[in-house]
Amino acid sequence: MRKSLVECIIEAVEVGKLKEPFDSEDVMKVCPGFAKSTYKSTLVHHRKGNPIKLTELFERNDSGKYTIMKTK
Repeated sequence: MRKSLVECIIEAVEVGKLKEPFDSEDVMKVCPGFAKSTYKSTLVHHRKGNPIKLTELFERNDSGKYTIMKTK
């Protein structure tokens, strides 16, 4: 079964294929095979403080790049 984009991002960071902070272009390089619009929308929709109340998985920094939120 194919991994979700979120699963691919988390795994890529864990194994060192994707360096933080990252943007949608960085993700597209290490997690190919999704629709181009999916890369940006996944990061935006799962960022801390997203207005649609989806699970918060990423933090967006001042430069517009993302990191994986650390669990407490």
